[in-house]
Amino acid sequence: MHIDLSGKTAIVTGSTEGIGFAIAKGLAEAGARVVVTGRSQAKVDAALGRIDSVDGAGLAVDLATAEGCAQLVRAFPQADILVNNVGIYGPKDFFDIDDADWQRMFEVNVMSGVRLSRAYVPGMTKAGWGRVLFLSSESGLNIPADMIHYGFSKTAVIAIARGLAKRLAGTGVTVNSILPGPTLTEGVADMLADEVAKSGKSLEDVAKAFVMANRPSSIIQRAATSEEVANVAVYACSLQASATTGAALRVDGGVVDSLV
Repeated sequence: MHIDLSGKTAIVTGSTEGIGFAIAKGLAEAGARVVVTGRSQAKVDAALGRIDSVDGAGLAVDLATAEGCAQLVRAFPQADILVNNVGIYGPKDFFDIDDADWQRMFEVNVMSGVRLSRAYVPGMTKAGWGRVLFLSSESGLNIPADMIHYGFSKTAVIAIARGLAKRLAGTGVTVNSILPGPTLTEGVADMLADEVAKSGKSLEDVAKAFVMANRPSSIIQRAATSEEVANVAVYACSLQASATTGAALRVDGGVVDSLV
């Protein structure tokens, strides 16, 4: 199967590193014009420099706000592919999560995708083709006790993706969510850096031990790579994925113990 996205414009939010960057890179390699976003221009420029594309673009913007989302739409008013990847996470006990924490998690992880989908999807429906992806997580199905607010936000985007797919029935625009499991991103590597230094083990071995301690139901028994997650995302954005919509596509290494 050859995925060709030539002539398509793809906006990938939160794409200067990690899964977002891997998706942006994969879409660019498939021929799409990719728009990268991040919080700082230096990170955006660095990411663009690592993507092999002569037609990439980027914007430093805070998508946690309505104005930030509007700024992105003004700069890039049309998209064929929208990947709502931007997100935040972090362990915190339920009784220590104040209203501001809940609100920020909701604004970044949920409302950014809502606002951008509301802005870009009408153009896709007019064109008769489009792809929208929401980055969820296995935590959206298996709510972590130490990150209830994060799990809530990831459940929310699964629901939004399913509902929006039904709303767009017959338009040629597909909407799906992607559910990664433990993934060895730069953020996870930073989190495990002290254990790597203390143990003398490789990052991959420390990440594997972390997965088995915290997600023992993992079938692959290791952390996935960002590229492994991006492979599924790129397929979901392709012309070949025209019959896949309203789906929660798990790339969780089998963490969620479910037949479907």
